[in-house]
Amino acid sequence: MSKLVGLHEAMSRLDEVWADSSSASGLSREQLLAMNTAIDAMKRQLDAVHIDVAARIASESRAELGAGGLAKQQGYRSAARLISSTTGISFAEASRVIRVGEATAPRADLLGSPLPARYPLVRAALLCGRLSVQAAALILALLERCRVAVGTQKVAEAEKTLVDAAVDLPLDDVRTIVDRAEGWLDPDGSAPRDEERRSRRSLTIFERDGMVHLNGRFHPEAAAPLVAAIRGYVTAAFAARKDEPAAESPDADRRSVAMLQADALALFCAHVLGCRDERMPLAGATVVVRVTLDDLQSGCGTAEIDGIGQKISIGAARRMAASGGIIPCVLGGDSQILDWGREKRLFTKAQRLALVERDGGCAMCGLPPEMTKAHHIRWWSRDAGSTDLSNGLLLCETCHHRIHDNGWEIRIDGVGVAAKVWFLPPAYVDAERRPRLGGRARFDVAA
Repeated sequence: MSKLVGLHEAMSRLDEVWADSSSASGLSREQLLAMNTAIDAMKRQLDAVHIDVAARIASESRAELGAGGLAKQQGYRSAARLISSTTGISFAEASRVIRVGEATAPRADLLGSPLPARYPLVRAALLCGRLSVQAAALILALLERCRVAVGTQKVAEAEKTLVDAAVDLPLDDVRTIVDRAEGWLDPDGSAPRDEERRSRRSLTIFERDGMVHLNGRFHPEAAAPLVAAIRGYVTAAFAARKDEPAAESPDADRRSVAMLQADALALFCAHVLGCRDERMPLAGATVVVRVTLDDLQSGCGTAEIDGIGQKISIGAARRMAASGGIIPCVLGGDSQILDWGREKRLFTKAQRLALVERDGGCAMCGLPPEMTKAHHIRWWSRDAGSTDLSNGLLLCETCHHRIHDNGWEIRIDGVGVAAKVWFLPPAYVDAERRPRLGGRARFDVAA
């Protein structure tokens, strides 16, 4: 009954906001935002009902029922096919709804006595509309993968940590949190995962429609320099546009990001084959591998590559640190930088590396470090702001303008790379102006 009550309340809010308007064009900005929030709330409440229904349909369609199963009686091979065909969603989405429903549905023992759901906290977050089905599926997939290896107690701790961190977050941020949490939850599984990912690497080349198609999959260790170089080229190309003719000029560079990435790969390959250009426009592209001192010395645990979400094993980190152009960032227990490697760097570049360590990229939206610039929080000229870590911040161009043009404020709590970045929204975004955690800390929930 609680699920239906929540759904009815969400529908009432939606009807109240929509009022007498015949279309969205008749709504004010405030009403549009309220409508968007009400639609999201109703969708989440409806999804909470749907996963229970889907789990029950799957139960009534289980294999041991044979031809008497619900799905087969309706002419479908499986419960997922039935749900996909009758609701219009994809087979993959229907399968995901069933998996979430089965993992969070109330259970019963052999005598029929009720038991709690396998993942009660995920279920509670779904029922109150604070977690979407897609986000729940990501969390549950990780917990299920690690359940046997780490035990139920640690899985229960991880469930609470992940649910607390994921509620009300965009799906992409939840995916990042889950990717990073896997290395914390099951560090012993990082080396086998590295081997499994390496075994799935591939690059296929074929011609079609007058074009040459490249379709590649790379494990993080091999992808890191490739990603850093291509992103560096794209960043340099966008920076160069500021000094070029206006966009309406016939000589302006109008290449899209996808075009720039294709051009970058072609240029790098030409360089390898003997191109005379000795300098490549990479905007200082660097690969940074982050690892704690304890993990490095013990050989256990995981490491991170800046700009890539998947964690790697300590063995992979050591192999990368032995390669040219790779900077190992070794951290102590309080995330204090102990060693940036032996590559010599100017002070300003060292400061940027420290900001990358603290912010992880754009401190606001999470874009990779290659797509950001270091900005003063207190302006250099207007506020006489100093050029140090406590007054520095990595931001992409869009977020930089968003903060300065729309009245956002920034607060730094702590010292050095262990500090936390907080964004205070303007009152018209949040009347209570509740601080929003930014930087790398928002994803390091397992720390």
